[in-house]
Amino acid sequence: MEDQKEALRKIITTLAVKNEEIQNFIYSLKQMLLNVEANSVKVQEDLEAEFQSLLAPLEELKESMLMKIKQDRASRTYELQNQLAACTRALESSEELLEIANQTLQATDSGDFPQAAKQIKDGVTMAPAFRLSLKAKVSDNMSHLMVDFAQERQMLQALKFLPVPGAPVIDLAESLVADNCITLAWRMPDEDSKIDHYVLEYRRTNFEGPPRLKEDQPWMVIEGIRQTEYTLMGLKFDMKYMNFRVKACNKAVSGEFSEPVTLETPAFMFRLDASTSHQNLRVDELSVEWDAMGGKVQDIKAREKDGKGRTASPVNSPARGTPSPKRMPSGRGGRDRFTAESYTVLGDTLIDSGEQYWEVRYEPDSKAFGVGVAYRSLGRFEQLGKTAASWCLHVNNWLQVTFTAKHANKAKTLDIPVPDCLGVHCDFHQGLLSFYNARTKQLLHTFKAKFTQPLLPAFTVWCGSFQVTTGLQVPSSVRCLQKRGSATSSSNTSLT
Repeated sequence: MEDQKEALRKIITTLAVKNEEIQNFIYSLKQMLLNVEANSVKVQEDLEAEFQSLLAPLEELKESMLMKIKQDRASRTYELQNQLAACTRALESSEELLEIANQTLQATDSGDFPQAAKQIKDGVTMAPAFRLSLKAKVSDNMSHLMVDFAQERQMLQALKFLPVPGAPVIDLAESLVADNCITLAWRMPDEDSKIDHYVLEYRRTNFEGPPRLKEDQPWMVIEGIRQTEYTLMGLKFDMKYMNFRVKACNKAVSGEFSEPVTLETPAFMFRLDASTSHQNLRVDELSVEWDAMGGKVQDIKAREKDGKGRTASPVNSPARGTPSPKRMPSGRGGRDRFTAESYTVLGDTLIDSGEQYWEVRYEPDSKAFGVGVAYRSLGRFEQLGKTAASWCLHVNNWLQVTFTAKHANKAKTLDIPVPDCLGVHCDFHQGLLSFYNARTKQLLHTFKAKFTQPLLPAFTVWCGSFQVTTGLQVPSSVRCLQKRGSATSSSNTSLT
C-alpha cells in the first residue's frame, strides 16, 4: 500500500512539474503573440516612414526639374519674342521704304528724282532689315530636359527587406601587435553595401588557443567602427594573450560574431617585491614613496605584536603574492631587507632571456633616485651601482644636480638634461642595458656587459617617490636604435 502511495506521489510530482512547464510555455507563447503584434506595428511604421523618406526627395526632385523646365521655357520664349518683335519692326520699315521707292520710280518730275533716289538709298543702308540676323537666337528643341528613370525603377523594384549581415572573417596576416598597440583587420565573406558599422570586442586572457566560453575577464566593446580595421592604442599587456571578435551591423540588425581569434601580447610584467624593500620605503605594487618614519613605525608594530625586539617573520608577510613562473619567492624579508643607506627595492620577476622594457617616472623633487638592474645576490647593505652586481642611472638633487651612470663603484657623469620619465631596455643575451628618455626615446646611456646571473629590476629613492609602468613591449624606435648601435652609447669600461 505504501509503495503504491509513493509511486502515486511521484506521478503527482511529475504531472505537477510538467503542468508548470506547459503553463510557462503557454505564457511564453502568449507573450510572443503580443510581441509579434507590437513588433509588426513597429516595423510597419518604420516601413511607412522609409517610403515617405523615399518619396520626399523624389517630390523635391520633381519640383526642381519642373522648375528647370519652366525657367528654360520662359527664357526661350523671351528671346524668341524679342527677336520676333525686332523682325516685325524691321519688316514694317522695309515695306515703307519699298513703297516710297516704287512711288519715286513712277514719279514724272525728273528734277526731284536724284534727290529722292539718294534719300531712298540712304534709308536702305540704315534700314533695320539689313542689320537683322535671320537666325533664331535659341532652339525650340527641349530634349536636353528629358529623363529616363528606367534604371532607377529597376533599383526601386529590387528593394527588399534588409538581410542579416554575414559574419566577418578576421585577417590575421594583416593584423599587427607592436608598440603596445594592436591593429586588427577583417573582411566580409560577401560584399554587402548595406553594412552601416562594425562592433569589435576584446578581452585579456592567460590562455593560448581558442577563447574559452567562461573567462574571468569581461569583453570590452568598441562600437561605430566604419572601416574594416581598427587600432587599439596605449594598451597595457598585463596578460599573455587577447581574444578578439567582430560583427557587422546594418541599420536594422547585427549579424553573428566572427570566429574569435587569440593574439599573443608579449610584454614584461612585474610588480615590486615589498619584502625586499628598505623599511623607509612604502611600496604599493608599482609605486614607492619615501617614508622617514617607516622603519620606526614597523619596528613599533612588530614589538607590539610579539612583545620582543625582533621583526615579524617574512613567511606570513601580507606583501607576498602568488609567484608567476618567473616570479621568485623572495629570500629577502625581515632582517634581510635592504637596510642602512641602501634605500632599495627589487622587482619580483627574473630576467633571464630575451628583451624586456619598462618605464619609471620619479618625482622631480626627490633628493635621490636610481633605476637599473641587479643580481639577486645584491647585498642588503649595498647600494645600486656601487658593486659589480648592479647597474643603474642615478639622479642626485641634493645640494647640486648630478646625473650619472653607475656600475662596480664607478660613475660617469651624463651631460644631458634629466628626463622625468625613464625607459629601461634590457637585452639579456646581448648583454645590453640601455636607458632612454621615455617620452622622446632619446638614448641616454648603454651598459655593455656579460650577465652571468638572472637579473631583477632595481630601484632606489631617498626623500621622494616614483611610479613604475610595466606590461610594455619594446618600442620599435628602441629596437631600431639598438640595432644601429647609436654613437651616443658607451660601455661600462668607460666609467670612472
